[in-house]
Amino acid sequence: MLNGLNIRLLVSIRDNIMIWCVDDDDTIREIEVYTLTQTGFEARGFADGNSMLETLKTEIPELIVLDIMLPDGNGLDLLPGKDGVEVLKEIRSDSQTAKIPVIMATAKGTEMDKIHGLDTGADDYLVKPFGMMEMVSRIKAVLRRCESVKNEDDIVSIGDIVLNDKEHIVTAKGENVNLTFKEYKILKLFMNNPDIVFSRDKLLSEVWGVDYLGESRTVDMHIKTLRQKLGEAGAQIKTVIGVGYKLGSSK
Repeated sequence: MLNGLNIRLLVSIRDNIMIWCVDDDDTIREIEVYTLTQTGFEARGFADGNSMLETLKTEIPELIVLDIMLPDGNGLDLLPGKDGVEVLKEIRSDSQTAKIPVIMATAKGTEMDKIHGLDTGADDYLVKPFGMMEMVSRIKAVLRRCESVKNEDDIVSIGDIVLNDKEHIVTAKGENVNLTFKEYKILKLFMNNPDIVFSRDKLLSEVWGVDYLGESRTVDMHIKTLRQKLGEAGAQIKTVIGVGYKLGSSK
């Protein structure tokens, strides 16, 4: 299938990296998945964008290889009634999926096609027909770039608050702050999205999960406690009357 090439020996990567391949061509999708599993990745194939998006609600891959030409529109238009820009904006605006790297794969190879794909939020572009080892090389390159950015983003500092996600440490005005799991998730969401207003319902969905049936007052109580624990820096968490909360860079 792959010219007898023993591709298992050609790369060295860490274990358990899950790559999703979205392509309506069964043969291409199967070869992509086969190649990735033989090079040390974990891989899963999807024949259409809708099934991939549905699975994305409960699972998060390290990277997605996405064919633009799909039966439910195209790779930039995964949901009926929405264009690709709106779909990717929606994905990128969700803190759970915003940073998933996406490599577009398409037979369209014009410069404008590439620019459109990249401007829409793709991290790289593959033009069909492409070699499987080119795909692997591009995946590895994108993952390296993303890992570098992730390491830089491990420590986020806004105003008097510093969050070290790698070590799970929060400081306010130089003092360590002990937070519960939910408080930490709320603060991390704010720190990764400064000056973005989150409604109570959005906070419930992001922190407690979409199936949580509790009251929005739960959010208010956690915000109150979080502010208290942050001391003077707690004033950076602003109440937007009638809307929700946001984290500002100043009190």
